[in-house]
Amino acid sequence: MELTGTLKVKNPEVQVSEKFKKREFVITDNSSQYPQHVQFQLTQDRCALLDNYQIGSEVKVFFNIRGREWKNQQGEIKYFNSLEAWRMEAASGGGSSSSPAAESKAIPALDSQSDDLPF
Repeated sequence: MELTGTLKVKNPEVQVSEKFKKREFVITDNSSQYPQHVQFQLTQDRCALLDNYQIGSEVKVFFNIRGREWKNQQGEIKYFNSLEAWRMEAASGGGSSSSPAAESKAIPALDSQSDDLPF
């Protein structure tokens, strides 16, 4: 999944345990009448992805939805969801949607003088 928006909050990296670290951030999605403030998390070596962006930057976030079940001491089962970002890039300025790679694969025009088809 992906979401484009404005980087609103950029939290520091948190070392949760000896082997696990995470970093949370918030993107504001202004694509509807009511802005949505969506929190994401980066984990492990992906925490550094956020270093290249400043508050107010327009970014596109690629993420997976993660869900887990947890049972508290009273035996009640609770469910938690998180949006785990795995890639970020600067949001495009609305230019052409074709990529240079796609343009280089364009079919060349045929020269009617050199038609060497066997049929």
